[in-house]
Amino acid sequence: MRLTCPNCQETLSLPALIEHDAAREAVRLALEFPAPLGKQLIQYVGYFKPAKNQLSMNRFARIIGELLPMIKAAQIERNGRVLSAPLVYWEQAFETMWASRDGLILPLTTHGYLLKIIAGYADKDEGKKEKQAEQGRKYGVIDHVVDVNKKIEKPVKKTKSVIPEDISRSLRNRDWQNKGDQ
Repeated sequence: MRLTCPNCQETLSLPALIEHDAAREAVRLALEFPAPLGKQLIQYVGYFKPAKNQLSMNRFARIIGELLPMIKAAQIERNGRVLSAPLVYWEQAFETMWASRDGLILPLTTHGYLLKIIAGYADKDEGKKEKQAEQGRKYGVIDHVVDVNKKIEKPVKKTKSVIPEDISRSLRNRDWQNKGDQ
């Protein structure tokens, strides 16, 4: 059975894939990635494919091996700073790269642009949290920082309870009787 990568068009037989050390390592690493990133990761790795050659399995394994620890840790290091990088940042960064693929100089040689995008999300989020904390200090109303990545749910509107008519009538009659006794 021959397998063809939908991204780089490389074909390889399944037994050869399993026997090849780098290919086996690449498959092992790929299986450790969170499911939502699977397709995006394959597209991203395709950006590293040389124009006239196939992407080697050694290179494929190295590329995803560099990304996996950062994704698992949900953080990146950029310009000497450790920044938060939750899964949603990775998904958005891959989508941003896909949308701007025509402007990219391919093949990529580093993860620099991807990490720059993620750092931008982290900086923006950090700015929002800092602004919230500053407002809390200024107005003295916030004693904690709100997670801006958390989905905001609308409050459930409570409905009025309806008193059955016979009980309502009984209460009205009792009220009239009590007023007459006074």
